[in-house]
Amino acid sequence: MLLIRPVLDLVRSLPVLLGALLFGHGEPWQWIGLVFTAIAVFTGVSHVLTSRYRITETQVEWHTGLLLRKQRAIPRDRIRTVDVTSEPKHRLFSLAAARIGTGRHSHGKGPGKDELVLDAVTIAEAQRLRTLLLHRKAVVVTDETPAPPEQLVAAVDKKWLRYAPFTLSGLAVVGAAVGTVYHFAHELHFDPIRFSLVQTVVGHFADTPTWVSLVLAAVGLLVLVSLLSIGGYVLSFWNFRLTREPAGTLHIRRGLITTRSVSIEEDRLRGVEIREPLPLRLAGGARCVAIAGGLREGKGADKSGGLLLPPAPLAKAHEVVADVLGEDPAATPLVRHPRRALYRRLTRAVTGVLLLAAALYGLAWLGALPDWPWQAALVLVPFAALVGWDRYRGLGHALTGRYLVTRSGSLDRGTAAVRCDGMTGVVVERSYFQRRAGLVTIIAPVAAGKGHYRVLDVGESDGLALADRAVPGLLTPFLTDERDRG
Repeated sequence: MLLIRPVLDLVRSLPVLLGALLFGHGEPWQWIGLVFTAIAVFTGVSHVLTSRYRITETQVEWHTGLLLRKQRAIPRDRIRTVDVTSEPKHRLFSLAAARIGTGRHSHGKGPGKDELVLDAVTIAEAQRLRTLLLHRKAVVVTDETPAPPEQLVAAVDKKWLRYAPFTLSGLAVVGAAVGTVYHFAHELHFDPIRFSLVQTVVGHFADTPTWVSLVLAAVGLLVLVSLLSIGGYVLSFWNFRLTREPAGTLHIRRGLITTRSVSIEEDRLRGVEIREPLPLRLAGGARCVAIAGGLREGKGADKSGGLLLPPAPLAKAHEVVADVLGEDPAATPLVRHPRRALYRRLTRAVTGVLLLAAALYGLAWLGALPDWPWQAALVLVPFAALVGWDRYRGLGHALTGRYLVTRSGSLDRGTAAVRCDGMTGVVVERSYFQRRAGLVTIIAPVAAGKGHYRVLDVGESDGLALADRAVPGLLTPFLTDERDRG
C-alpha cells in the first residue's frame, strides 16, 4: 500500500497539480497547489504507516492517524458481513480490502459509522478474518476426520453469456458515455461536426432514406449495447461460484478483474427473490437474490452482495432456490387477484399516457411544440394498456409452509418468498381508491433485503385472512366476525 496509496493520491490531486504547473508559472499561488498535493500524499502515506487493528473477545478495534488520530470499534456480536474485495490495485500485490459491517445502511459514499474497512490486508488474512468473524458454528477437525469440503451449489456457465444483452447494462454504459462526452464538448465549446470523419458519416446518412438511416442506427446501437453488456457480464460474474461451507454459511465468489467474496450465514437467511426484468424474462432468464439480514444495500442487487445467481435460465434459478432453502416456494402455484385489480392497473397505465398527451397538446396549442409529440403520445395508449394487463397477469400470492410468496411487476417482475417467522409484523394498507374497489395491500416487514414485501391489490377478505395466517394471532383482536357485527 506504500506503493499504491501515493499514486492514487497523485491521481486525485492531478487537476490541482496540472493547474499549478501549467497556469501558475511565476505566480505565488503555484506553490499552494504543490503544497496541497504534497499534503495529500503525506496524509495517505501516514494513514498506511499508522493503521493498526486487533480482534478481542468482544470487539474489533481499528485506529490510524499521525496528527489527527481516528479510532473505531465494532462489537463482534453485531458483525453481519465481511465483504472481501480485491481490485486490480490490490491484486498486483496479492492484497484485499476487508469491509466489516453490521449491516446497517450507509447513505454516504464512504464507509459508515457502523462499518470498518481494512484497506488493505493480505488475501490469506482477509479470508481468516471472514472465517473468524462470521463462522460462529465450530467445526471439529481432527487428523482422522478432516474438515468437510465446500458443497458447490452453482457455478457460472459460459452459455449464460447469451442472457447478457437482455440485461441492458450496456445501454446504461452508452447513455453515460454519451452524456459525459456531450457535457465536456459543451463546456469546451467543441463542435464534433468539424471533424472530417464525422462530416463523412453525417453526409452518408443525409444521402440515405430516413427509414434506412433509422434501421442502420438501431442495428448499430443494438450491436454496441450487446457487446458492452457481454463485457460487463464477464467482468462482474466471471468465475462466479456459490458454495455452502461446513459451518452453515453460503459463500459467493465472483469477478474477473475485481474479485469479490461475500458470505451469508444461513441462520440469517429470510428468503429469496427471483428477479425477471422484461427483456430477461422474454429470453427465459432470471437472477436470484438472497433476502438476508445484515447485507449492505447498494444500487441494485448486483452491488448489494446478496446475488445468489447472475442472469441465467429460469429453471436454474429455481434449482438454486430449492438448494438454498431446502424447498422451492417460488415455484408454488399462485392465487390470482380479483379483476378489480386489473381495472386499477389499466386505469393507472392509460391515464398516465393520456395526461401526458393532454399536456403536450396544451403546449402545441400554445405554439411551444409541434403537433407530432402529442400524437405520438396517443400512439402509446395501446402499449400502456398492454403493460397494465401484464402487470395484472403478474400479480399473485401464496402461503406455503413457512413462506409467504408474492409476485408483482411487469417491466421488472419479482417473485419473493419470505419466511413468516422472519416477519416483524404485518401492515394492512388501503388507499381511497382501494377502499372503493374493496382491495387492500398487505405489507410484510422484514429486517432483511428491501425491508418490506407487498401483496398488491388483493381482495379485502382474502388479504386479511392471508395476513392472519402469515402471522397467527397478530390480527385477531382487530378482526370482527359477521355475528359480532349483528
